Amino acid sequence: MMTVVNELSTWMSAAFQQVYPAADLSQVKLDVVPTADEQFGDYQCNAAMGLARLLKMKPRDIAQAVVDGVAKPDCVERLEVAGAGFLNFYLKAEWLAQYVEGLQKDERMGVSSPGVGRTVIMDYSSPNIAKPMHIGHIRSTVIGNAIDRLHRLLGYRVIADNHFGDWGTQFGIMIMGYRNFVNAEALKTSPIEELERVYRESYEQSQKDEAWLNQARTELVKLQAGDPENLALWNKFIELSKLEFDKIYGRLGVRFDLERGESFYNGRLAGVIQGLIDRTIAEESEGALVVRLEEEKLPLSIVRKSDGGFNYAATDLATVLSRVEEFNPESIVYVTDERQQLHFRQVFAICRRMGVTVRLEHVWFGLMRLPEGTFSTRQGNVIKLERLLDEAEARALAIVKETSPEMSPEQQKEVARAVGIGAIKYADLSQNPQSMITFTWEKALALDGNSAPYLQYAYARIASVQDKYRERFPGKDPSAYPIRLTEPVERKLAIRLVRFGDSVAQAAAAYRPNYLADYLYDLAQVYSSFYQTVPFLKAEEGVRESRVRLCALVAKTLRMGLNLLGIETPERI
Repeated sequence: MMTVVNELSTWMSAAFQQVYPAADLSQVKLDVVPTADEQFGDYQCNAAMGLARLLKMKPRDIAQAVVDGVAKPDCVERLEVAGAGFLNFYLKAEWLAQYVEGLQKDERMGVSSPGVGRTVIMDYSSPNIAKPMHIGHIRSTVIGNAIDRLHRLLGYRVIADNHFGDWGTQFGIMIMGYRNFVNAEALKTSPIEELERVYRESYEQSQKDEAWLNQARTELVKLQAGDPENLALWNKFIELSKLEFDKIYGRLGVRFDLERGESFYNGRLAGVIQGLIDRTIAEESEGALVVRLEEEKLPLSIVRKSDGGFNYAATDLATVLSRVEEFNPESIVYVTDERQQLHFRQVFAICRRMGVTVRLEHVWFGLMRLPEGTFSTRQGNVIKLERLLDEAEARALAIVKETSPEMSPEQQKEVARAVGIGAIKYADLSQNPQSMITFTWEKALALDGNSAPYLQYAYARIASVQDKYRERFPGKDPSAYPIRLTEPVERKLAIRLVRFGDSVAQAAAAYRPNYLADYLYDLAQVYSSFYQTVPFLKAEEGVRESRVRLCALVAKTLRMGLNLLGIETPERI
């Protein structure tokens, strides 16, 4: 099914071309968008304002010429000029009802497939080996996974790559710490916490003991040279870390297609650097190799340090070239925090100089903070992600036990898992990714208002309505009756339902899962008004079935939308 926005935008473009055939309209957006206020219609276009200077006409006159000169689309009841020159579209109720009927038969709920035949690489989460995932990792993981899911539904071939931090100077310190401080029993019970502890002890020792620091550097060189003993330890660190990471990802419902650390690209680094030299992209400066980026109005980027070592810029350049060669993607999307903005602008600029034409996107997000300031491992105020999820489930379980005491303990625990994890995810995904989040337990675990539990409850309440219908009218099939939109609130709900496909496309295009969250919250609020305003099971035959069908469509939309955010929808809460 074509979305309503696509259908109206296609008509709008053709209409302007028909009325103004001599004008070059290529630089003006002729898109139709949903109206923010329903008193101005169902959809709106403000292209006349953009065309005013080009056509040397008043916007209202431009818009009126379209209304007077072109036949309305079949789906439109009326098309009006308002304000400075807005074109307001009002859909036909009969057409709207038929479109909603089509949504019920469409597994994709009107979501188009523009991504078919196109490949996108999503780089997100990317924890560091031998360090536990903490609350700061939640944003990259859940934002990246939501963007991943959105693109898959739109038909893209998505390759989700977890680019581990598994290489660098810290591993010399890590190896020294492991050999001198490791507690074998602690390693068995809490491997990542123990590895983090021995790293901290070794790091502290390196700061006060130069001989220790020098030996750590020696161990790093041995590792880089392929020393069997150090390689075995390094592989052990990776294996233990991945086991712990996978537990977290399992609880979050996150899966990756690739898990390649920085080390995977080590063999390509020298060749990439030589290529920069051969093409005079890079030059030597004080013993280091740098790329000057004055043309891009960026500071220079060091791609090889003065000691001959490679840095993150070199690794990321090698990673881009490898991904382009292996997968031929249309775009590569990185989801990291705001502190890496300059780094990726520099890397992308160098890639363009190297001839990379693939679209490179950095989706950055604001940091998560505690009320008293930023997280700091050294200050010991980092909340481990596993403990955050444990706490979320525990608090949700207390609420489920209170509100649904008739559930079995096993069912209560399962519902609490879905509600608790969903609350944590939605608290993040419902906000603009670029906003800073100050984390509090109360906000993250709020089970009312604009939250995952509110949406999950709306879904479960619809399941209850459907159960009651089946009990009171056994054998009746609501789909045998047409959908009718006789009440204003029914029409309002139908308008929200037809906007699902557009909201998915908008969220994916902007890399903003919060657009979809906003849509779902609005849908649930309109549904609540619908549920409270008109009778359901007591309505006359035909009207009753139409409303039950609308309920089912809302449930289907909530389930699909929440799934795109990685949030489950229990049938009962």
